[in-house]
Amino acid sequence: MSETRDPVVDLLRGVAIGVVLLLHFSLTYRLAASPLGDLLSPAALRAVVNNGNFGVTIFFAVSGFLITSNVLRREGRLADVDIGAFYLRRAARILPPLLLAVSVITALGLAGAPSFTNRVDGVLQPNGYFLVAAGSVLTFTHNMLMQSAGYFNYCLNIYWSLSVEEMFYLAFPLLCFASAKRGWMVVALCVAAAAIGPLYRHAHVDDEIFYMYGYPACFDAIAFGCLAALAAARQSVSVTVARLGVAAAAALLALSYLSGIKGNEVFGFTAVALSTALLLFFNASLARPSRVGSVWSAPLRWAGRHSYELYLFHIVVLALMRDALPRDQLGYDAKLPWLLCYLLLSAVVAGLVARHLSEPANASIRRRFFASRTRPCGAGAATAPPGPVFAGREKEVS
Repeated sequence: MSETRDPVVDLLRGVAIGVVLLLHFSLTYRLAASPLGDLLSPAALRAVVNNGNFGVTIFFAVSGFLITSNVLRREGRLADVDIGAFYLRRAARILPPLLLAVSVITALGLAGAPSFTNRVDGVLQPNGYFLVAAGSVLTFTHNMLMQSAGYFNYCLNIYWSLSVEEMFYLAFPLLCFASAKRGWMVVALCVAAAAIGPLYRHAHVDDEIFYMYGYPACFDAIAFGCLAALAAARQSVSVTVARLGVAAAAALLALSYLSGIKGNEVFGFTAVALSTALLLFFNASLARPSRVGSVWSAPLRWAGRHSYELYLFHIVVLALMRDALPRDQLGYDAKLPWLLCYLLLSAVVAGLVARHLSEPANASIRRRFFASRTRPCGAGAATAPPGPVFAGREKEVS
């Protein structure tokens, strides 16, 4: 059976990583002071670019949905999750490119490249601080380090979101296993996480490192994705209702995103996560790929397929460009060509890493440890027989 992908999931990921890339470029080079600032109104440009952290919220909801769906399809129920196999699959997908990215950033930082060094409260830290900084990334506690040290490394600091996802990956199979005799427990914990998120953000509304990056501030988005997957496994809707639901959820997602983070610190992330989860729920009932599989969306779908590599390495590309040409040396008319250069270079690097490291390493590890299994379980491949989650339709579930 050939591999298939869900174009809606790829498109969602492509949009999410796209707004993250735009945000980081604008924070570095100020897109408002470019021809794009004349093309769009200041308010429109801010709405599109400055809310890029909502893109991470979309990723969280998608991750919760797909990870839950994966377990349900492989095992039939959450309580039957193979914990060791779950961790191995996640490690095979995540660690090879992450280790490369952290090694590159550390090496350039040790060599003295300005955008790769560690500075706490503006003070350059000794080289030994990389043991702390890189160690926090690899132990998935980087957001906790940022809560004490602030923004201390231009490149490494964006990996806070990986810490959130990995803590979810560590806890999820254990919670599934523990729910064997308490089937309601996973649902109850997801509902609790969805409730705690806004409360935590409200308590820390004056500190973005807490209300955007803290574990409790982000787990609600993942919980919405998990709940949507559990609902999709139990209940499908008609194609007509599903199409209307996808359209309505997409409109709600766009509205929530454009409404902005500023002034919506408490419930803005909730709205983005909930609309993403609803979109995924309704999309799961569609029997055929959506029209988003057309040519116009191909670049975004490609970005969605390579979103992890883009996430890891776009900041390395941008940091090198920043050191080569600082903001005050980049002219007004040169900003859009520089933006295009950044996007193209990031795509090239991501594609090369995926082709020559991520995909072969992932496949090799899985082939070695899962060769004896009757059902293939390659990352990104929906090759198992369709289960109850997607009503007979194979889906991309990486």
